Amino acid sequence: MKIQNHTYLSLGTNQGNKLENLQNAINLIAVEIGDVQKISSIYKTPAWGFKGNNFYNICMQVFTNQNPEELIASLLQIEKKLGRERNNLGVYQNRNIDIDILLFNDEIILSKDLIVPHSKMLARKFVMVPLAEIAPNAFHPIEKKQIRICLQNINDTSEIEKIEEKLICPISLSEKYNYIAIEGNIGAGKTSLAKMLSDEFTGKLVLERFADNPFLPKFYEDKERYAFPLEMSFLADRYQQLSDDLAQFDLFKNFIISDYYIFKSLIFAQVTLSKDELFLYKKMFNLIYKEITKPDLYIYLYQNTDRLLENIKKRGRSYEQNIEKSYLTKIHDGYVSFINTQKKLNLLIIDVSEIDFVNNKKDYNFIIDKIKNN
Repeated sequence: MKIQNHTYLSLGTNQGNKLENLQNAINLIAVEIGDVQKISSIYKTPAWGFKGNNFYNICMQVFTNQNPEELIASLLQIEKKLGRERNNLGVYQNRNIDIDILLFNDEIILSKDLIVPHSKMLARKFVMVPLAEIAPNAFHPIEKKQIRICLQNINDTSEIEKIEEKLICPISLSEKYNYIAIEGNIGAGKTSLAKMLSDEFTGKLVLERFADNPFLPKFYEDKERYAFPLEMSFLADRYQQLSDDLAQFDLFKNFIISDYYIFKSLIFAQVTLSKDELFLYKKMFNLIYKEITKPDLYIYLYQNTDRLLENIKKRGRSYEQNIEKSYLTKIHDGYVSFINTQKKLNLLIIDVSEIDFVNNKKDYNFIIDKIKNN
């Protein structure tokens, strides 16, 4: 699991629709950087260091997996996306958005591209007032004083006015959902996505233990003979794992992500078992299904069959290399049938056939945005 860093940012704008500029920046930070924990009130202040329109300023607290160098690069990209054009003259100017890193954990950073704590923050009321609002007891690592104390010692006499308008704090995945189950065909990327979400949002990860099933390699060699023992062993193992793992976590306090849902057992059984075997299997499944905790969000990752075969080949499991298109199509049809009959599950279908969320940050952010806005 990746380390969660906490950072405090200062945002300012004095051009165009200032409320919209701030909200757009907040939304992009939530998607591209991390969970937004707190947002201050908006403060109107005169331009500082030059003649210009009044600014709207805020501070915000963000949890992020990015290191300081990655963070500053991401913030500059967000400024650019929002139309910020920087000059290289070293002079202050009007801007539609300006984002500064004030604090990063309790670190002191002195590099060519970044100084933390921000070198001018203690002299600026438009920074210290909103920061003290959301983090009065945070420590300035150089001054060794709380932010509220630093504010009391500030010499800035410029006017500052809190305005009534409010900004919307984006809801993080861990606040919106307690339990997410990710499903998809063989090779769709469900385990990769589950691991990535768990890393970024510090979720409890539940992964299917398919590699330990002794019947799986045998099944791919002789489907007719080993289908029933394979599906029964999977059903028993999935039930035991989900029961044990979910029982360990408080579903109201923990954020849990699994790379499968118990219903996949029935989907695969419908593809692999004979009519008589399936009849017996369904009796057992229905008893078990009643006892399993249902996810708050069920995600189905759709991949076209050619892409699935590419992914299967890349990951190199020897017993999977002879999987046929027809078998994958039957599994997909089983998922479609399941999805069409489920009225109480919160379902989200994401087509990942033309994207690479593992290696492309933009594609990954696209999925995060879909999940958050579901």
